[in-house]
Amino acid sequence: MEPGTYTLLVELPEPATVEFGARGEYDLDEGWYAYTGSAFGAGGLKRVERHRRLARGESDARHWHVDYLLGHPDSRVVAVYVTENDDIECETARALNDAGTPLSGLGASDCDCPAHLAYSPQREQVADVAAARHERES
Repeated sequence: MEPGTYTLLVELPEPATVEFGARGEYDLDEGWYAYTGSAFGAGGLKRVERHRRLARGESDARHWHVDYLLGHPDSRVVAVYVTENDDIECETARALNDAGTPLSGLGASDCDCPAHLAYSPQREQVADVAAARHERES
């Protein structure tokens, strides 16, 4: 599979407290969460399917901050936006942070972005930005 950058659009229908590993607990509001990551290593964008399996409850391995949100029983991945062969991770995360509310420190442990996980009470606020930044939706 090709390498690239992706954004997961995750719905959380009810408020929840989620523990994000060493980052601790976050009280999350119901709404829409957009996580942007990149997959330039072995397997490329197959990582997206790994995230989907975790969200479906078929796996419980948590490697990235978003995995803790995806592992919450009420969350669900509703869309995936993908750009193959282009590293637009930080610029996309910054645009989503501007459109929504960044969850400080989550998903951005290897860069200087405030977060790679953004929240919005309205789907369109983050979905429209993700769609505009990526080539296609998978």
